[in-house]
Amino acid sequence: MSPKERLFSGFRQFKRESYAAQVEAYSRLAAGQRPRTMIIACSDSRVDPSAIFSAGPGELFVVRNVANLVPPFAADSLYHGTSAALEFAVTGLEVEQVVVVGHGQCGGIHACLEASRGRAASYFIGQWMEIAAAARDAVIAGHPGAAEAEQQRLVEMESIRRSLANLETFPFVREAVESRGMALDGAWFAIAAGDLFWLDRTTGRFARVAADADDTQQGK
Repeated sequence: MSPKERLFSGFRQFKRESYAAQVEAYSRLAAGQRPRTMIIACSDSRVDPSAIFSAGPGELFVVRNVANLVPPFAADSLYHGTSAALEFAVTGLEVEQVVVVGHGQCGGIHACLEASRGRAASYFIGQWMEIAAAARDAVIAGHPGAAEAEQQRLVEMESIRRSLANLETFPFVREAVESRGMALDGAWFAIAAGDLFWLDRTTGRFARVAADADDTQQGK
């Protein structure tokens, strides 16, 4: 089966099963969307926010980019896809929370670390990943003896913290936080284990979200 045929097959299954079971929901959504949560996630094919959070149509407003980065606010005439989506979600849809969702084995973070070793990515990826350079440098300085896999995980998590700090440089984000209590949160997904870690912004640590009532949480 070719990639196009796989897409067509998937669409037919969607129309036959998922859409058929939610016709009324899709009819309502045609009149407009009112998601309560914005997710800023990685483009990685292994990390699907709707699947991770079991979200139905219209529940999440999702923007995806390489390494789930939020650039700092910049009032210039350049192209700002992530910033434009953020503005629409916060000022137009008035979402109640924005969540930056990172993950393990992130290729963008790997490229960022490779740049520090003299193997910089070319063209757009290298320039984009400079947003995470401060997170990378802080981890390298603070954990000089860490193995590469551990450095990778630490940079993935630190870049989430830095992206949350960048969110707060946007005036309309600050206004929404102050005036209506919009929440800014961070999470990290472990692909192989299927575990989700949530950032406690007071302590700066990630804790595993309990998968069931009997599960326990572990800090990172």
